[in-house]
Amino acid sequence: MALILHLAFAGQWEAAQRAGSYRWSTRGKSLDDGAAFIHCSRPDKVAMVANSFYSDVTEPLCLLVIDTGLLVSALCDEDLDAVGISFPHLYGPLNLDAVVEVRPYEQAADGRYPEVSAQALS
Repeated sequence: MALILHLAFAGQWEAAQRAGSYRWSTRGKSLDDGAAFIHCSRPDKVAMVANSFYSDVTEPLCLLVIDTGLLVSALCDEDLDAVGISFPHLYGPLNLDAVVEVRPYEQAADGRYPEVSAQALS
């Protein structure tokens, strides 16, 4: 079972559970607003993403732990910015049954989001 992560606002995840699927691509963008895919990360990159793009967030975040074998939409590994780092991108809605765990994700006392190890997910 391969696991990837998606940074989500807790309120958006709760709304997705009521709606039947998750459609948020990234902060402030959804598939309904024209986003092409849902941004995901591997465990070793999620803190980098959170600290780069979510450092000023005050509302609760969570990590959606996704089993890639359960996904209905297409998953592609891509380096769209040509920086030598690829990320998993989900081209379509995230089916809720592919989310095998939801973890709160909070900043540490120093204001930075903590690293996540792949071993911690197993």
